Amino acid sequence: MNRKNKWIIYGIGLSLLLAGCMDNGVDEKSTQDEMEEQYISVQDYKGEGYTLKDGKENDKIAEEQREEVENAVKDFFLTQYRTEIEVHNMVGNVDGATVFVESTGPLSFYTYAVVPINSSDQTIQSDEVWSKEGQVESAITDGLYKQLFDKEFSQLDSYMEKVVTEGEVVGRTRESLENVAGDGYMTPYYFISTSPIKDEAIKPVYELYINNPDASAEQLQAAFKKEAFDPKNLRISIMLFMKEKGKEPSEKVFNQIINDIEDAADFPKGAYSVFVNDNRIHKDSFEGVKDNSLERAYPDEIIKE
Repeated sequence: MNRKNKWIIYGIGLSLLLAGCMDNGVDEKSTQDEMEEQYISVQDYKGEGYTLKDGKENDKIAEEQREEVENAVKDFFLTQYRTEIEVHNMVGNVDGATVFVESTGPLSFYTYAVVPINSSDQTIQSDEVWSKEGQVESAITDGLYKQLFDKEFSQLDSYMEKVVTEGEVVGRTRESLENVAGDGYMTPYYFISTSPIKDEAIKPVYELYINNPDASAEQLQAAFKKEAFDPKNLRISIMLFMKEKGKEPSEKVFNQIINDIEDAADFPKGAYSVFVNDNRIHKDSFEGVKDNSLERAYPDEIIKE
């Protein structure tokens, strides 16, 4: 499910909740104030307040046994993916703890794993760590694409820095990406989405990395099947927020970014989505896309071939 659809469903739930409260005589202004308290300025958000359903008790247990949880996750990534990671944050869930991590090289990506906790005796099940199917694989593929198209992504980075320097929009904080994102290659201004399963061009590069994480950039380039590359398999989503609190998303900035991406000759090939949001982000879910957001996304992405 994409981010916009998740937000729409979440909004429907809030609407139904609101209707029920109003029927029971709850003050409308009070309810609106409570809803606003669920948001925070994107510049201030570092990941605090992010929660997973029914995770309060396991959150406490994981924190008390943090060293064991961290070691279990590090062993998992080293054994399964031959990748060293740094642990940034742990958030309790109904069955254990979701642990947000970042690779320490040579590739750059964020992801997460789940450490089960035995509720009966509050023990960490270190030998049963797992990740969502395809989650880590896609994160690694993101990092590989960043390395393969490093020069082009550097051009995109420079452009995004220029857009932000002009002062109307900002990105997400680096701390929030570290603490609650866990979604592959990410910068404060955009993120990549890929899949080694259906992408024939990147699959041999992924297999080479898993078998030899120390493979050189030249070896990875040689393994890449350029003739099989489909730009729709490299999805680049630009996610920006208004710098000023209370200001609606700028159509001028939104349209300028779209035009610049369409005209650029030195950006990475791929399928681009653009989101410009107001200044707020939802504390519990890390969502910034809302009903007033400006977006150009699937199925109307910008395809650069």
